[in-house]
Amino acid sequence: MKKVVILGLACVLMMSSCETQNLKRGAQYPKMYDEHPESIVVMPPINQTNSVEAKDYFYTTMYKPLCEKGYYVYSPYMVMDMFQAESAYDSELFLESDLTTFKNVLGADAAMFTIIKAWRKSTLGGGITVDIEYVLRSTKTGETIYHREGSITLDTSISSGTGGALGALVSVAATAINTAATDKIEAGRACNEYVLRDMPEGKYGVNYNKDQEFFADKAFVRGTVRAR
Repeated sequence: MKKVVILGLACVLMMSSCETQNLKRGAQYPKMYDEHPESIVVMPPINQTNSVEAKDYFYTTMYKPLCEKGYYVYSPYMVMDMFQAESAYDSELFLESDLTTFKNVLGADAAMFTIIKAWRKSTLGGGITVDIEYVLRSTKTGETIYHREGSITLDTSISSGTGGALGALVSVAATAINTAATDKIEAGRACNEYVLRDMPEGKYGVNYNKDQEFFADKAFVRGTVRAR
């Protein structure tokens, strides 16, 4: 009986592993391939943390990874000025609202929303952990065409290379200084690059409409990235 149970558990684990390994972009994000968005407007992040500066710092890190994915991305500085002039700085107002205005005024095919859920800095442990959700909505249909969540830790630990108690103290001190010196822009950039790595490429990407069989992450990812 025990052998049967063990064999059954092994089969379940193997099937689960295969499902994880066989995630493909075409199956994970079918609406991206149905709509083929070419241009994206990045909305100001929705900040649910106590880190007031996280919103502005994180906003500036969204432009590059989306451009590298082959999308035309409207200048965040230009868009920010427009949002502030129109009292539309709070993206919460648009997260579930009609987005045709952005299609009519800017010509954007989609709007990228980000929700910063946690921003934790461990000075002694050497790490900055960001919990964030990405929601890409079509400005034509209003549907969510891409959705990801991630909990990414930027590892800022430093080893002195010296053994013993003194070496440990030096490592802790160096780690604390490095963590304190690492700004929110670097943490945001690392988070974006990790979580958006499996986003289907846009019109200006070399694999545009050719990456349906490429690797895709699960809907929620957790990972650690070394600070540069």
